[in-house]
Amino acid sequence: MATTSRLIKKLDEAVINRIAAGEVIQGPWNAVKEMIENCLDAKATNILVVVKQGGLKLIQIQDNGKGIHKCDMDAVCERFATSKLTTFDDLSSISTYGFRGEALASISHVAHITITSKTANSQCAFKGSYSDGKLKEPVKPCAGTQGTQITVEDLFYNVPTRRKAIKSATEEYNKLYDVISKYAIHNSKTTFTLKKHGENAAIRTQSGSTVDNIQNIYGGEVSRELIKVEHHDEQYKFKVQGHVSNANYNAKKCILLLFINHRLVESSALKKALESVYANYLPKGSHPFMYLSLEIIPQNVDVNVHPTKHEVHFLHEEAIIESVQRVLENVLLDSNKSRTFLTQAILPSSFGVSQKEEEKPKEVEKIYDHNLVRTDSKERKLESFISSQSSDIITSDQTCNGTKKERKVHLKSVLSLRAEVESDLNINLREIFKEHKFVGCVERKFSLMQHAQELYLVDVYELSRELFYQIMLYDFGNYGSISLEEPANIIELAKIALDLPEIGWTIENGPKVELAQQIDIVLRSHAELLFDYFSLEIDKEGNIISLPYLLENYIPPLQGLPVYILRLASDVDWTTEKECFEGVCKETSDFYAMGNGYEHLDQHQEKDWRWMTEYTLFPNFRNTLLPTNSMANHLIKLASLPDLYKVFERC
Repeated sequence: MATTSRLIKKLDEAVINRIAAGEVIQGPWNAVKEMIENCLDAKATNILVVVKQGGLKLIQIQDNGKGIHKCDMDAVCERFATSKLTTFDDLSSISTYGFRGEALASISHVAHITITSKTANSQCAFKGSYSDGKLKEPVKPCAGTQGTQITVEDLFYNVPTRRKAIKSATEEYNKLYDVISKYAIHNSKTTFTLKKHGENAAIRTQSGSTVDNIQNIYGGEVSRELIKVEHHDEQYKFKVQGHVSNANYNAKKCILLLFINHRLVESSALKKALESVYANYLPKGSHPFMYLSLEIIPQNVDVNVHPTKHEVHFLHEEAIIESVQRVLENVLLDSNKSRTFLTQAILPSSFGVSQKEEEKPKEVEKIYDHNLVRTDSKERKLESFISSQSSDIITSDQTCNGTKKERKVHLKSVLSLRAEVESDLNINLREIFKEHKFVGCVERKFSLMQHAQELYLVDVYELSRELFYQIMLYDFGNYGSISLEEPANIIELAKIALDLPEIGWTIENGPKVELAQQIDIVLRSHAELLFDYFSLEIDKEGNIISLPYLLENYIPPLQGLPVYILRLASDVDWTTEKECFEGVCKETSDFYAMGNGYEHLDQHQEKDWRWMTEYTLFPNFRNTLLPTNSMANHLIKLASLPDLYKVFERC
């Protein structure tokens, strides 16, 4: 009888593990999600993620959690090795993120892993390197802080097909950004930081409120339109809370951040149900922002459905979805009753067209009213409706020397201050200022500008103060100088300042003459530093000879010079380098800010500040300013053409 060879063979253990790893780790973003969940299980309050090439070359996650004991380091990357489960029945009450012991094991089969960890009771940290779930060599003691640092290098180095299937590092980075953003919003008491290797942080949240983190990541436009959702259902034993956008906000696509028992999941059924509610409030093609957290008793939830745990099943699913749907309906209905609508006059699109030109037939594509956008710099500003006089270029008795000393700055204090500005950059605001159109001045401290189809009221004082502060940092030691026609005596300036009501001088402060002399002593003792780094020159007699020239065609309001001199002497910490430089830069930017010291102006000066606002400050807001997150509070959206047309559509 003829025999045949076996066709079915058991796969090699390494192949089995890599196939399993491919199910759990679909890409760098998935590996980061798994490790972030481990950090949160370890009660971390600070999580730092550093990536290179979208996570394909490097992923490094560091937390300040409980850490891993030395005796557990050998098993931490083995499959189905976990501290969360003992028996199968434990699955019915699981409340942690990770529980099957597959995350680190799977990563170790498709990448090189190094883990450094320290517990609170350990004298030192311990470090181990892993491959295919096993330690490469015995664990070694090393220096380290409490918590765990996991370094993943060359992801999918041994799975070339998976590596080739990944389209681009940028796309993977965007997925990473999305995952970390969502966990940062849900875990508002934990600080999250995401940065590309060698670059500044792209995400940096602080321990605070959920709304603050939504504003930090998604922008002020979303955070200003949020409604709080909170409901406890006794019948089906679940709670729902979160924040959703009201009927004033709409986006091009639906954004749903859904957490069930604190695990980031997806639910197409719930998403579809909630969008159907918004369909009654938003125009066609518009979508909401929703962040919802459902807490269901663990016995009713099956988390062991998918290898990546991004899908869960739970009892009474349809009933719970309907209940959440009703909750959303109620909060939207309540918010709709108190809605307010802002109005604006439609700005004219052209002026001065002759009759002959109007009669010429033109074949142009029709632009509907709600899509009108200011695009021509020749369009009339608000001032043209007030006065027909043209603005003159600034004329002043001061002479400006704009020659800059080319000096490279390597001071750690200055570089640190620059880094603080860059780490707080708001990308959404940067885009708005980059593409804005100046509309006109409302008053000295406020102006109007337009971005796309939206009209904004801008706090010029606050923005110009930040602009000059950044110029002080980035042109540090290289300013030109404004030479005063007549030297200004420090003691006399100090006396003038002390006489001002806003300074709040009292008898208990001491005689004004003595205070003025003390101010003179402080500034003259630092005259060399002020002149060398800040182009603020003080002569031997205690007179101000020159001021820094920070911006072409911009002269600071000299009415504010006395207060500037007073605060420079009294409010700056002259004992520490970083605090000193920061203090001088901030006091100088306060002095230079538009709207400070412009209380009493003659007719010529009135034209000067309007000209400087439109032709000096706003172009620099567009090209130079790095808008920080706090500046969102100084930009108020007054009206949006699409929103106004939605109002009329409902009438």
